[in-house]
Amino acid sequence: MIKQPIFQVDAFTSTLYTGNPAAVCPLEYWLDDTVMQLIARENNLSETAFIVPDGKDYQIRWFTPNTEVDLCGHATLASAFVLFELSGHQEQEIIFKSKSGVLTVKKQEDLLQMDFPRLPFTRIEPNSELIEAIGMAPDETYQSKFDRLCIFNDAMLVKQAKPDLNALANMSCRGIILSAPSTESDVYSRCFYPGCDVPEDPVTGSAHCVIAPYWCTRLNKQKIHACQGGKRQGELWCEVNQDRVILSGYSQLYLQGEICIPSVKKEIIHGS
Repeated sequence: MIKQPIFQVDAFTSTLYTGNPAAVCPLEYWLDDTVMQLIARENNLSETAFIVPDGKDYQIRWFTPNTEVDLCGHATLASAFVLFELSGHQEQEIIFKSKSGVLTVKKQEDLLQMDFPRLPFTRIEPNSELIEAIGMAPDETYQSKFDRLCIFNDAMLVKQAKPDLNALANMSCRGIILSAPSTESDVYSRCFYPGCDVPEDPVTGSAHCVIAPYWCTRLNKQKIHACQGGKRQGELWCEVNQDRVILSGYSQLYLQGEICIPSVKKEIIHGS
């Protein structure tokens, strides 16, 4: 058996027990994909991040309880928090190499700023399947690389939404975003990913790579304050800069310990 350090961090919050919890496993080398998927399933959080040193940088991968995903914001924020606050990273910037390209996280006192890709989106007409699944017709609907963005003009509709998760799980996209203007922040959203075994995600960084560009354009702002979540919520600050979206937020350490995994053969890090 190998004893593997693990951390659980509440991301996109300054208050413990809120925001979006993510597990972070700092590895010396890649484990077998099957083992990482089993660890993520055992953790039963929306995301488990695995990071491996690559020179001065890090490679990062993200797993939900049932699949690997190409981009995840809150688990990247949690990983940077672990490296900055608990692993002795001395620089003020961390570079992660991922399936979605290079992701940079900068430390500004307690706030962490992530540099993520801006995701394009195209307006579509909502079909009956979507309307029935979310229980109401959006005012506008857009398709992005990963998710379907449903815009409403009333935040209360988003707060009170009770979508059919089984129906959402069968749709041909990663997840569904419900989003509306808010009096408590610039925008309030909820995100549902039942197809990834994540019924509702409290705060989704990657979703704001679409949410932020839409609302910055509509509100004629370069920066917005965004809140997300149902019973559990968090917040982030978003800035659109050409083809990039800067996502900023706080994190809180919840758990630090070790997990036991079977002895496995070392995997060679790609490019090393």
